[in-house]
Amino acid sequence: MGQQKTIEREISYSGIGLHTGVKTKINFKPAPPDSGIKFIRIDLPGQPVIEANISNVVGIKRGTTIGKDGVEIHTVEHLMAAFYGLGIDNLVIEINSKELPVADGSSLPFLEVLKKSGVKTQNVPKKYFVVNQPIEFSKGDKQLVVLPYDGFKVSCTIDYNHPVLKTQFFSSVITEENFEREVASSRTFCFDYEIEELKKQGLARGGTLENAVVVGEKGIHNKNLRFTDEFVRHKVLDLIGDLYLLGKCLKGHVIAIKCGHPSNIALAKKINEFMTSSPVSKEVSSSSILEMPKKQIPEGKIFDINEIQKLIPHRYPFLFVDKIIIVEEKKAVGFKNVTINENFFNGHFPGHPIMPGVLIVESMAQASCVLFLSRPDLRNKIAYFMAIREAKFRRPVFPGDQLRLEVEILKARARGGIVKGLAYIGDKLAAEAEFMFSLVDK
Repeated sequence: MGQQKTIEREISYSGIGLHTGVKTKINFKPAPPDSGIKFIRIDLPGQPVIEANISNVVGIKRGTTIGKDGVEIHTVEHLMAAFYGLGIDNLVIEINSKELPVADGSSLPFLEVLKKSGVKTQNVPKKYFVVNQPIEFSKGDKQLVVLPYDGFKVSCTIDYNHPVLKTQFFSSVITEENFEREVASSRTFCFDYEIEELKKQGLARGGTLENAVVVGEKGIHNKNLRFTDEFVRHKVLDLIGDLYLLGKCLKGHVIAIKCGHPSNIALAKKINEFMTSSPVSKEVSSSSILEMPKKQIPEGKIFDINEIQKLIPHRYPFLFVDKIIIVEEKKAVGFKNVTINENFFNGHFPGHPIMPGVLIVESMAQASCVLFLSRPDLRNKIAYFMAIREAKFRRPVFPGDQLRLEVEILKARARGGIVKGLAYIGDKLAAEAEFMFSLVDK
């Protein structure tokens, strides 16, 4: 599960701030286990300390600002992402102004200077927050969710109404190696029509083509991109940096659509609520994982995806159930993880992906088929739809949602039966319907 890390020796880095344009020097210093990441404003009387913590976020305008008692540090996300990428848990950062250097607009220069210092493993287990039920945030067309996953994975979609920059998608398991190779060097970006307004607001005073990618209506103002999809990769970088303000490494799959600092921080705060409200909310380590309270998973016979495919003929791209638990002879609970990779999202709808209601019904129906055909005496049968009754849709289903499919046999006959299906997202009912099946020989 890993040990905590700091750096071997003190090292410095200097550069200008993206928004202030002020030259800043930062000193990185080793820190003891369990001390976390702390910033010290050495330019101010008393040298106030600001912990890198989600509770200290005080600004999310064109960057993430942390602060305490009126003292602030701006644009921390790129540096925080570098810490995550190197697995650094404990560090002191002395800074002589209110904004971190922008470097080249990415995390790579920070990564390189910290590696030059040397990363030191400490003999204390690393802390994790393990997600075991979906946590979501949505506002308008911005949607983020974190799902259970044994590791840390990010899947991100951006979509702009712009002639040059439109839709991009990136997905990767984030390891130390993958972060450096696939994410760290992606640079911050803006549209050229934004620059004048940003400067009027006192922002982007240190911005140049050397530290930001500028997008125009006819093309990119910079000579070269580092990746063809550098824009969405940078959104992933920002997301990683913002989430590391939780103070623990995250085990989960984050799916983000049109994310930015406001939505990143909103999701992090929701995760933090679960961390602090958990009945085991004490500090935990890799040997004692903190888990969120969850709806009780029923006990019963589990059918994984391979066993499901032995019972029903459905296959990609029309298999809409991932796991089934047969609770008793007439009841089952199924699970469908909805991801942005579903092919129907290409047309339903571009820029606003939503799972078609008929496919939610299909998910419940497939769970019902597995419940029926799990009986040994029906293994040689195929179930055909005969009727759908009382279908109701209570809420939309988005990429990142996990459908919990509760099905119960109302009537069972030798040639068919009637099943009641309920589809939940968390504890919220998304859809319901009754299905009539006819059973025929294969």
